[in-house]
Amino acid sequence: MGKPTGFLDYYRELPPDRSVRERIRDWKEFHLHHDESKNREQGARCMDCGTPFCQTGLTLAGLASGCPVYNLIPEWNELVYRGLWKKALDRLHRTNNFPEFTGRVCPAPCEGACVLGIIEPPVTIKANEQAIIDRGFSEGWVVPRPPAGRSGKKVAVVGSGPAGLACAAQLNQAWHAVTVYERADRIGGLLMYGIPNMKLDKRLVQRRVDLMAAEGVRFETGVEIGVSLSTEELLKKFDAVVLCCGATKARDLPINGREAKGIHFAMEFLTHNTRRLLDNTPLKLSAKGKDVVIIGGGDTGTDCVATSIRQGCRSVTQLEIMPCPPQERSPENPWPEWPKVFLVDYGQEEAIERFGHDPRCFLVTAERFIADARGHVREIQIHEVHWQEEGGRLVAKKVHGSEKRVPADLVLLAMGFVGPDEAPLEGLEVMRDERSNVMAEFERYATNVPGLFAAGDIRRGQSLIVWAINEGRGAAREVDRFLMGETSLP
Repeated sequence: MGKPTGFLDYYRELPPDRSVRERIRDWKEFHLHHDESKNREQGARCMDCGTPFCQTGLTLAGLASGCPVYNLIPEWNELVYRGLWKKALDRLHRTNNFPEFTGRVCPAPCEGACVLGIIEPPVTIKANEQAIIDRGFSEGWVVPRPPAGRSGKKVAVVGSGPAGLACAAQLNQAWHAVTVYERADRIGGLLMYGIPNMKLDKRLVQRRVDLMAAEGVRFETGVEIGVSLSTEELLKKFDAVVLCCGATKARDLPINGREAKGIHFAMEFLTHNTRRLLDNTPLKLSAKGKDVVIIGGGDTGTDCVATSIRQGCRSVTQLEIMPCPPQERSPENPWPEWPKVFLVDYGQEEAIERFGHDPRCFLVTAERFIADARGHVREIQIHEVHWQEEGGRLVAKKVHGSEKRVPADLVLLAMGFVGPDEAPLEGLEVMRDERSNVMAEFERYATNVPGLFAAGDIRRGQSLIVWAINEGRGAAREVDRFLMGETSLP
C-alpha cells in the first residue's frame, strides 16, 4: 500500500472532460488528463486489499466483475503514487497488450469490484491505467521489441479486433511467424471502425499496429476469409489458424415497414462516419438535419447519439425496451457484481446540452415503421411495455393504449449482435452452439477441426474488449502449446 491513509485523505476525482459545447463541434477525443500530482493522489486511494477483487476476472450474474485480463492493479496504483511510472508501465504490460485502448473504452468492471467501492466511490483504476500508458508513449518507453529468433512455425489470425491483435502479439513474442487477415481496408476491427474517434483516436490504433508490424507481425487488409480465401486454404498453408472474427451479425428488427429506406444498422452508420473522417470523403449516410431515432441502448447506442449530434441532427431519440436503472445499487445487485445503476454517458450528456433533455425513452419498443410516398421512413409507431414472468423468464408485454408516433428520418438499429458471419466457416464442419458461436472450450480455444482455434466474440458471443484481449492471449498460449508441445506464454 503506497499510502495507508490515502483512501481517507483523498476523494475520487476523474480527469475532466472537454466542455460539451466545444467537443460537439469536432471529432477529437473528449477526455482530458490529470496532472502528475493528481494522478499520484488517485493512486494513493488504492487500499491494497487482502483480496483484490478488482484484478480477479469473474462472471457474476451474467456480467463481468473485476478485470478479465487480471491487471496487477494494486501494484501499479502504488507505483503511480510513488512516481515510479516506468515500473508501473512494466506491470501494466505484463497482463495487457493494449492499455491505451482499455484505458479509454473499457467499461471498467474493475472499478465495480473495487473493495473501497463498498463504502466510498471506487479508485479511478481506468484513468490511472490510461495515465500510465500515455506517459509510457510520451516518454518513449514503448518501443518495438521483435523476438530474437523464429520457431519455423506459421500462424494465421483471422480478424484484427482486440482478440486478433492480442493473439498475434503474443504468438509473435513466442517466435512464430504471424499473419493477420482483415477484410476491411484498415487494421483494428471494432477498434478502428466500431468505436468513434472522439472515444478512441484512430491514430492511437494505427500507432499500436505500426508497433506490431515493426516487431514482425504481418498484416493483410482487404482479404475476406471465406470469400477471397477460404479457411481450408489457410489450414493447408499455415501450421495453425485462429478465428478472431467477432460476432458481427447484427440483430435486426423485422417489424412492419422494415423495408423502408433510411433504416440502417448502427455499425454501418458508425463505420461510414469514421471512414469519411480518415479518408476525407463525402458523407453519404448522414444525420444532418434529420430526426434520428436509435433503437437500443448500450455503448453503441450512445455512440450513435454522439455521432448524430456532431453531424448536425435536428433531434435524437433513443428507445430502450428495458426499465430505467435505479440511482443506486439494488439489494439484488450487490457488490462485487457490476453495478447496474443509472448513468448519463457522454452521448446523453451532449444531447441534454444540445436539446435540453435526455434522449432515452425507457420501457418502450417500436411497433412499425411508417414511410412516405417515396418509400423513405418518416415516423415510427412505438408503444410502452411492462415486464412479467412467463415460464420462468421475463417477457415484455405491450401496454395497450400507449401507442404514439415519433418523427424519424433516420433510424439506427443498435440492438447488439446475434453471432458470427458465416463466410469464414463455409466448408468447415465446425461445431457450433445454440447461438451459432464456434464451440471451443474456454481456456483451450481449440475447435473440433485440427489446427483451428477460435477466440473472442466468435467463441463467446458479443462481449467486452477486455474479454476479447483475455481470449486472444489465452488462444495464443494454447496455439503455442499445440505447435511446440509446451508453452511459456502467460
